[in-house]
Amino acid sequence: MRRLAAGLAAAALGATVVATAASPALADDPGLDPDVAGGHTSLKLDVNPEPAWRGKPLTVEGKLSVECDEDYISGFVSVHHADYCKKQETWHRLAYKRVVILFRADGSGRWEHVETVRTSGKGYFGLRVPARESGTWRAVFEGSRHLEPSEGTDWVKVIGRH
Repeated sequence: MRRLAAGLAAAALGATVVATAASPALADDPGLDPDVAGGHTSLKLDVNPEPAWRGKPLTVEGKLSVECDEDYISGFVSVHHADYCKKQETWHRLAYKRVVILFRADGSGRWEHVETVRTSGKGYFGLRVPARESGTWRAVFEGSRHLEPSEGTDWVKVIGRH
C-alpha cells in the first residue's frame, strides 16, 4: 500500500516511479544483493490548528526516521546523515531527504501537489499554507536506494465562510 501511495504521489508530480531495493519485484534481479534489505522508514505528519479557520495559516510539519536495526546499520553505512544510531536509539532521524506534500479536499478523488520540501539536518520538515477547505493532508517520502518509502496523513476540518 505504501509503495502504491508513493507511486501515486510520483504520478501526481509527473515523475517516473522508481522501485526501491526493498521491492519484492526486484528480489530476483541478479544485479541486486539479496542479503540487503531496505531500511524501514517512518514518516509522522501533523497539521495544526484543528479545526482551522478559512484563510488563516495552517502549519504542516513532520519527522522522517529510519529504524535502527542490525541490517540497516551494517548494510547501509553509505546512507548519508543516517549511517549510525546512538546507543539505545530505536529510530534515527533522516536528514536532507525530499518529502512531497499533497492535499485532497473532502469529496474530491484527486490529490493536489502542494509543495516538495526537504527534511532539516535533524529530520524535521514544515511549511505554512492558508487553510482553504476541509480535507486530508498527506506527506510522502518516495524512498531511495536503501530506504523504503513511507507516508503520513492528517485530516483537518476548516470552518468559516467561503
